[in-house]
Amino acid sequence: MQVAIVKYNAGNIYSVVNALRRLGVEPLLTDNAEELQRADRILFPGQGEASTTMAYIREHKLDEIIRSLKQPVLGICIGQQLLCRHSEEGDTDCIGIFPVDVKRFQPQRHEDKVPQMGWNSIYDLKTPLFEGIKEEEFIYNVHSFYVPENEFTIAKCDYIHPYSASMHKDNFYTCQFHPEKSGKVGAKIIENFLNLK
Repeated sequence: MQVAIVKYNAGNIYSVVNALRRLGVEPLLTDNAEELQRADRILFPGQGEASTTMAYIREHKLDEIIRSLKQPVLGICIGQQLLCRHSEEGDTDCIGIFPVDVKRFQPQRHEDKVPQMGWNSIYDLKTPLFEGIKEEEFIYNVHSFYVPENEFTIAKCDYIHPYSASMHKDNFYTCQFHPEKSGKVGAKIIENFLNLK
């Protein structure tokens, strides 16, 4: 199986490379359209700022390539957000796979810190992406922006209020959290993604 990771100007991609290697997979890190289209699975991970990242993606026509993909694609962290329609971060139009908008967390109480950093639990799990994962398992987060609950939500998380921890539409799956930093639970989610029919 050929697993490709979308190469672009985002941080944290190498932790995903290492997570795949721990599962016995040597991924291809590429921004080449033909290589991405040939791959069996695509991961679109990263950390970064939406407007500068989307400017890079458009300049390299990666938005067109990503929209054309037919195999399973997993967007992680900013990868989830950039697959949405629009982000409040930099008032940015994104790739538009999911017709929903990305919002900034607004603290409601003194103890609400933004960004959300650290471990939190996921629940209301749907689809084979979460096969073998129990409700309320803990996953690792680092983010100031979130996707509200919507018709594509397949896992939820609570921070200030409930939001989409994971989404699914057609061949596109997402995780707002970092499965590559979420121990055995995260490794199982990545393995499930690789094994999707």
